[in-house]
Amino acid sequence: MRSSANDLLTFVSAELGYTKSTLAPAMAAMLDVCRPAGPGLDVALAWHVLTNKSDGKELIWHNGGTGGFRSFVGFDKKARVGVVVLSNASTMAGVDDIALHLLDARIPLATMPKQHVEIKVDPKLFDSYVGQYQMAPNVVLTMTREDTHFFTQLTGQPKFEVFAEGERDYFLKVIDAQLTFEVDASGRATAIVLHQNGRDLRGPRIP
Repeated sequence: MRSSANDLLTFVSAELGYTKSTLAPAMAAMLDVCRPAGPGLDVALAWHVLTNKSDGKELIWHNGGTGGFRSFVGFDKKARVGVVVLSNASTMAGVDDIALHLLDARIPLATMPKQHVEIKVDPKLFDSYVGQYQMAPNVVLTMTREDTHFFTQLTGQPKFEVFAEGERDYFLKVIDAQLTFEVDASGRATAIVLHQNGRDLRGPRIP
């Protein structure tokens, strides 16, 4: 399938009611049921719903990408505005910050990602961090070790290897995301903090 910015804008126009469509009832039904996915973020049927706690402003969006491109479609039903951002480069930062900033100027543009440098640590250290962490009511982050390699996997997502830049600090190479472990006096992890998209999401270890 192929599409264009104009095609996607027509789709957004239908979501906002400017363009009449027989699919309008189905489009509305996609937002009928939401489940929490993090602070201020819910997941509906194929849509993410980002809510500003201060005024209840809702941004409905979805992004995507594969080798060579990134994309974003989003809209504000109450304000009846929408945005489409397409990029012919598959950068780790993506285009989400640009699109969200266009929908709500209070959402800052991303800064250039920090360069992370991998260091060597004793793989036995990973054993203190292996386990599951509760990131949201229905979202668990699972850390596993396979020989000398360390992996992370979020509910419903693929498993990715993480790399040490400190004894408690790790980063992913496939996306701009980092992990920091909180530990007790014995060095065993008690919680994990996911750093992504300018947000720090903490998850306590599941006993």
